Amino acid sequence: MIILLELRNPVNILISSAGRRVELLECFRRAAVELRLDLKVYAVDANPQMSSACQQADNAWEVPRCTHPDYIPTLFALCKREKIRLVIPTIDTELEILASVTDQFKSIGTRILVSNLETIRMARNKAATCCFLDQIGIPTPKTGTVDELLGEPTEWNWPVILKPTNGSCSVGLHFAENPREVENFAIDRTKYIAQEVWQGKEYTINVFFDSKGVLRCAVPHWRCETRGGEVSKGITQRNPVLMTIAVKLADALRGKAFGPICFQAIVDNSGKAAVFEINARFGGGYPLADRAGGTFAKWLIEEAFGLPSSAHNNWNDGVTMLRYDAAVFFNAPF
Repeated sequence: MIILLELRNPVNILISSAGRRVELLECFRRAAVELRLDLKVYAVDANPQMSSACQQADNAWEVPRCTHPDYIPTLFALCKREKIRLVIPTIDTELEILASVTDQFKSIGTRILVSNLETIRMARNKAATCCFLDQIGIPTPKTGTVDELLGEPTEWNWPVILKPTNGSCSVGLHFAENPREVENFAIDRTKYIAQEVWQGKEYTINVFFDSKGVLRCAVPHWRCETRGGEVSKGITQRNPVLMTIAVKLADALRGKAFGPICFQAIVDNSGKAAVFEINARFGGGYPLADRAGGTFAKWLIEEAFGLPSSAHNNWNDGVTMLRYDAAVFFNAPF
């Protein structure tokens, strides 16, 4: 009864580095309607006037970039003033910073939706990710330093892809058919990894860990088409190989991962899969999982506000997402 009384008042969550994450914002709103909660979805960004998600939020504020020393004090003061119950990070660069201050925010009743530092640091470093996957027996493409690639080029299956070690959103990728092409790239080799290119269908698997770090749901979708590193056309598929990998990954991360994470894999024509990336946050294609019945947003609200969890793994196969451009219009104050 105490919980019901509390939930009659507006409850507040905040999406950080909101950018273009309008679809994510709407997932939380739909969940609140289903749960009959008066939910306010707020947002922050370094440039909220030019953020479509901030324009669609119930309110939005400007904050320093997450790497600025004033970011955490500003965010903390805002969460305290607005009685924010849950902070949802959306970009890789803020995860480690936020994971280091979870206890500070917990003291004012704010939960930051992040996994532990060990998990975040592993996922942020692509070389560490592949090493972790090897250690727990999950197949991954052959990976090494650029110098290792050039030192023994005949030991690699070409083509290869060069990736920034701490990159995201497909920024800074280079494909090479032979060693000469690698040598001609104008890059800092110490900040890149080399990886063999697998041929096949590319998948993202959105997984949900509850507040105890236990896997509750895994939703693979085939990335039929991508644009700017994000899926633009996708179909949910209950691929048994990927579902098995999700369980194996979850066993290794049990008690270390919380909320949503996603991993990317290639499934070749023989049905074999290799995982090549882990993101310890909501993936850009999460709205597809949500629409299929993997309603992570709803389950997070239930956890944050002490409601019984309805988390499950009975989502719908074959749900298709075809993204298109939409616009937000408003009168600028400048």
